[in-house]
Amino acid sequence: MTFEFHDHTVLVTGGTSGIGLAIAQGFMRAGADVVVVGLPPRDAQDVAGLRCLEMDLRDPQAPQQLAQTLPRLHILVQAAGMIRRADEHNPEVFEQVIDLNLNAAMRVAHAMHPLLAATRGCVVNVASMLSFFGGGLAPAYSASKGGIAQLTKSLAIAWAPEGIRVNAIAPGWIATPLTQALQDDPARSQAILNRTPMGRWGQAQDLAGPVQFLCSPSAAFVTGVVLPVDGGYLIT
Repeated sequence: MTFEFHDHTVLVTGGTSGIGLAIAQGFMRAGADVVVVGLPPRDAQDVAGLRCLEMDLRDPQAPQQLAQTLPRLHILVQAAGMIRRADEHNPEVFEQVIDLNLNAAMRVAHAMHPLLAATRGCVVNVASMLSFFGGGLAPAYSASKGGIAQLTKSLAIAWAPEGIRVNAIAPGWIATPLTQALQDDPARSQAILNRTPMGRWGQAQDLAGPVQFLCSPSAAFVTGVVLPVDGGYLIT
């Protein structure tokens, strides 16, 4: 199944690399006008065809400034995030991770709410497997992604009367720069593959289709869902 998003404006936070970039490119191929916000891309060719804005979403004023640049918005995808394995037991690092992964997501959603209400649009947040269970080396990341799952459900309830649907995806082990250290560790990588029924690392582009489905008319009666895209990791 393929989806078309002609005449749609899509905003992807964290859209200059990894999962966010793959989702943004997928929407661009489906005909959407795509704006990506994030750190400078590693290669300008990666964001070719996308409107790319460099912005630090930890700045409390940034989301409102961003909203003022958009005349309309149909779809918001929130993929901005960070992880600081092992260091997250430091309270200062914990606060930094929570602020970007969770607080900024709420700030952006709040800023984009009027635009989404005007188009009866969609939000897709990027949660995680760690929305469902803990991570001993990543307490802040785990807490933030648990919060993303509950924020998704809460906004789905609050915004349903305006015709806004709010869902999330929960990626499994995806081969991106964020997981490079695990990919490079033969023992850790093999343990991940052994638990994943589909027997491979996910690719960032594996997430583009599920996100497009959640934003399409095919999912018109779907809201408040956290959809695992993990090759079966959570069921083992």
